[in-house]
Amino acid sequence: MKKWLPLIIVGIVVLWGYSTFKGFNNSAVIYQEDAKTAWSNVESSYQRRADLIPNLVNTVKGYADHESETLEAVIKARAAATSTKIDASNLTEENMATYQKAQQGLSGALGRLMVVAEKYPDLKANRNFLELQSQLEGTENRINVERNRFNGLVNNYNKHIKVFPNSFFAGMLNFEEMSRYRSAEGSEKAPEVKF
Repeated sequence: MKKWLPLIIVGIVVLWGYSTFKGFNNSAVIYQEDAKTAWSNVESSYQRRADLIPNLVNTVKGYADHESETLEAVIKARAAATSTKIDASNLTEENMATYQKAQQGLSGALGRLMVVAEKYPDLKANRNFLELQSQLEGTENRINVERNRFNGLVNNYNKHIKVFPNSFFAGMLNFEEMSRYRSAEGSEKAPEVKF
């Protein structure tokens, strides 16, 4: 019995190590995939916003055709925002900053479009415009919810790969920290509104 005891102990340690290693790997993959899916939801919400813009631009165009500079800026910003994509498996700080910059350009152009709309009482009263404006507002809220959900899932993943002994296994299996969605520089300051 005494000569088998070391082998039994080694066997138990090996089994424990294997199950811990396997458990870490499976959990890390699940957390990582959840975060990637959440990023896809962020992109989907931004796509919804981009899909609403042509209808909004056409509605405004009918009332404010001579505001072509603003309308063209919105169209260009939409094209830039929809052409900027990130592969969910490559969510680096740099890629996310590029994506965010394109989306920020679109947000700014939409803001200018809404200011133009304020100049036209008939447009502001148009049911189609009001409905599109409401959908856009709801979509902006949805974007914020999805970004927050993404950051929460990235946080879960990052914590999982950083605690011991998981950090040891993460290094062996090349699980790297994922980047969170960050607000743009200057967004902590409230915009100045002038009438």
